[in-house]
Amino acid sequence: MPDPDLNLLVALDVLLADGSVIGAARRLGLSASAMSRTLARLREATGDPLLVRAGRRMVLTPHAEALRQRTRNAIHEARGLLRPSTGEPDFPTLQRTFTIRANDGFVEAFGASLIAGATALAPHVRMSFTPKLEKTPAPLREGSADLEIGVLSRMGPEIRVQALFRDRFVGVVRSGHPLGAEREITAERYVAFGHVVASRRGQGSGPVDDALAALGLERKVVAVVPSFPAALAVAQASDLIALVPASFLLSQPGEQPETRAFPPSVAIRAFDLPVITEKITVSQMWHPRLDADPVHRWLRQLVLEVCRQRMAS
Repeated sequence: MPDPDLNLLVALDVLLADGSVIGAARRLGLSASAMSRTLARLREATGDPLLVRAGRRMVLTPHAEALRQRTRNAIHEARGLLRPSTGEPDFPTLQRTFTIRANDGFVEAFGASLIAGATALAPHVRMSFTPKLEKTPAPLREGSADLEIGVLSRMGPEIRVQALFRDRFVGVVRSGHPLGAEREITAERYVAFGHVVASRRGQGSGPVDDALAALGLERKVVAVVPSFPAALAVAQASDLIALVPASFLLSQPGEQPETRAFPPSVAIRAFDLPVITEKITVSQMWHPRLDADPVHRWLRQLVLEVCRQRMAS
């Protein structure tokens, strides 16, 4: 049996990612008829239709779905094999964009320090922070993200994980809030006011509510917003109490934590919760194909050092 045409791998990868002959042809710079002939060759090579019509569109067969990630990994591995080995990266001339999936709170607390640390050594790199609309390993597996930063969830057994720091939640109220003058805020006083909660999925309860329920108490969630900055903005303009990670309130270099304002000129007061909740571990996650990449190793080390330095300050 003759060896298969390995050039078909690139076409297969694009077809499985796009799910469309016309879309794949456009991405590969081919005519629709040439892409159709390539699909016919792929069907013959794999012994599977790969793409079948469902109404007005094409869908992947189960075999094609099973091949999609394996094909993507094979392409990345092949490109890595054919990339020149330069040993230690030449950071002053390095031109690369790092895509990091992280929530707004992480970018607020660590983004400036990460950018400064990266560009000090590699002035031509770019950091692209993208939101995590959902927790999925797909961007890491497909190569559209270099790192994901957050609390570990079901990311797949192959995803590499490194703990960055331990975090906890704190309560936040505006300057001049009735709770602002109280030294110690009790659970009863905590539930006496309305609350604003940050949740991408619109969930209004969590571990704090479980801890309060054990005391026979319940807080009144007045609003649910999609991010911590939004929760903080609502709390600043009302008597509602926001719940945010302590890391989100880190002062920037040269700034006093107790005077930090969101936005400037609007002061806040953060306080320890009157109930005990488990701390959360914030980690960085990446695909194993990037383990040996010296530039990616440098990026991971930079993220680790910046996070630990900032949390220790």
